[in-house]
Amino acid sequence: MYERLFTPVRIGDLEIKNRIVMPAISHMYTPDGYATERFNEYYWRRAEGGAGLITVGGCRIDECGGAYGMMSLEDDKYIPGFFEFTEGMHKRGARVGVQLFHAGAYAKSEANNGEQPIGPSAVRSNFAHSMPREMTEEDIEKVIGRARDAAARAKKAGFDIIEISASAGYLICQFLSPLTNKRTDAYGGTWENRVRFAGEFTKAVIQGAGGLPVAARIAGDDLVPGSNTNDDAVRFAEELEKWGIDMLNVTGGWHESKVPQVTGDLPAGGFSYLAAAVKDAVGIPVAVSNRISDPGTAEKLLALETADMVSIGRPLIADPDWCRKAAEGRTAEIRRCMACNQGCLANVFFNSPAECLVNGQAGREYLLKDLKAPAEKQKILVIGAGPAGCDFAIRAAELGHSVTVWEKQDHLGGELDLVAVPPHKQEYRNLIKYYGAALETAGVEVITGKEAVKEDIEAEISEGADAVVIAAGTAKAKIPELPVTDGTPVYSSNEILAGRAVAGRNVLMVGGGSAGCETAQYLACDAALSEQQVYHMMVHGYRTPEQVRAQMDICRRTITIIDIFMIGAGFRPGTGWPVLKDLKRFGVKKYPFTTVEKIGGGEALLHVKDSADAQDFEAVTVPCDTVVAAVGSVPDDRFLRELRDADVPVYAIGDAKEAGGVLEAVRSACDLIGEHFCAL
Repeated sequence: MYERLFTPVRIGDLEIKNRIVMPAISHMYTPDGYATERFNEYYWRRAEGGAGLITVGGCRIDECGGAYGMMSLEDDKYIPGFFEFTEGMHKRGARVGVQLFHAGAYAKSEANNGEQPIGPSAVRSNFAHSMPREMTEEDIEKVIGRARDAAARAKKAGFDIIEISASAGYLICQFLSPLTNKRTDAYGGTWENRVRFAGEFTKAVIQGAGGLPVAARIAGDDLVPGSNTNDDAVRFAEELEKWGIDMLNVTGGWHESKVPQVTGDLPAGGFSYLAAAVKDAVGIPVAVSNRISDPGTAEKLLALETADMVSIGRPLIADPDWCRKAAEGRTAEIRRCMACNQGCLANVFFNSPAECLVNGQAGREYLLKDLKAPAEKQKILVIGAGPAGCDFAIRAAELGHSVTVWEKQDHLGGELDLVAVPPHKQEYRNLIKYYGAALETAGVEVITGKEAVKEDIEAEISEGADAVVIAAGTAKAKIPELPVTDGTPVYSSNEILAGRAVAGRNVLMVGGGSAGCETAQYLACDAALSEQQVYHMMVHGYRTPEQVRAQMDICRRTITIIDIFMIGAGFRPGTGWPVLKDLKRFGVKKYPFTTVEKIGGGEALLHVKDSADAQDFEAVTVPCDTVVAAVGSVPDDRFLRELRDADVPVYAIGDAKEAGGVLEAVRSACDLIGEHFCAL
């Protein structure tokens, strides 16, 4: 079905068994730079899953250009550990590369023994929020020498290929860009001068690699106004090929770009045109990156000769068996990446090891590697088929337990169908599909439309159930008491997202957490031009591009978000900005530290304070014909209370244990498996 995807490809003299590349992704699994058990087991598991080439890194090459938790080849002492790692990768059938990395001005001094970041010029970094020191020619020579030495160590450590980091706004990008390179010497000014550092760096790595293939990961377009474009990326790619690079991996823009690059805002394969332009200009293999989570998308990109290989990163965090399942035609059983960045990017950018919203085992393989199916299998009843219940049931059944799931709704997924409604959250529907396919394959008996009651659970126990797992933790959305003086309707955000209620033109959103902001975003987009309307206007040309662009920002609703705390505080760090950007674009008003004095007569009277502790307030009146509440849900702990004297163990996971999101629910399911349903 995916013949192209699983056709071998050569990079220089190196043969790769398929066209799947796992790119370098920072996980923070190597806190001291050394290969660790966590790092090894995580990547060995992905190698077992069938990826042809797995690139690890970024990898520090010196004392001032690294980041927290980054692997290192800045000294020979790191070689033995990584040699053991690469041997393990080869035993599992994967080729393995390492990305040599220097952050330049993007580095943070606290992650580099207090060293001030260096860059081509003393231009303040919009990413690191600090001022780098301009590199001297001696600094340049030192960094290039360190790159050569690190490449030589990479060969000794058993890596098959070496990749140069020339993307995302790091040091090489900073030399290439006129925004960050203000030098007047041989390394600045003209394009020929700005590209000089990259050329010397590349040639040094090739020399140090001693015959190993050398690749480069490049920005296909900086996506920063005034910086390099896709045309410049093509020029750079042509230079890299001339210098001797064997492969290119084309990704999106810089970290400081205001354009979403790995979230659900970007369509599937949304930056493939960047790679296509590079492929058309060079004769070496090119990999395409960003938001390729479906094997069908990957195969199509290869069929259209957009690229020679596909770069699949976060989808392999979500499901290490992505490649194997695709090769076997089991695409419905692939646990898809949600493009949420909640456990991976959000964690790493804030100095925590990477996790995954849909895979509670990601990064914990080293803790679970010795867990085995118990000798005595159990009969388990699971109440609730949300993420926690489904994930537990699948993993328990895979260990040989007999599992039955009761779900009161007529479908799986709990509230995932509502989570998938706001803009760019459509990937969550794939999680529901995955649960359906995986539960069936695992042999789990699923009974939908079955509302659990105490008597039925007790009957199941009397008929031989060995354990009960409560995964139904939320009963209904909270509706706060509000001073409504007339018939102004008050709906929950769930009612709006489920289509059970339609908001008017003037909406007061009570609750400014992630759910409130995403519901407000949905209401704003619902009252603006649709993507289909924009496409129709542009294709048929009955509006000018300028007219279409202006009309895209017009919303037929007036929306006001209020909260007694900050607006947007419920998002995981670094994940909420695309939503907040939309709210700003549509003119949504936001009032933190605010309470409602009165609602009626088509308006709401608000008391707005400067802070949560402030005593004084400003009276503000906003139009209001509909109130939507997003202030959380009422937890349902009745099963735990009713079954506290049961004759078998009763466990709680997900919201039944502690209120949280999908990540916490899935993690709790994995924890329960490891604690009570496995054997060492």
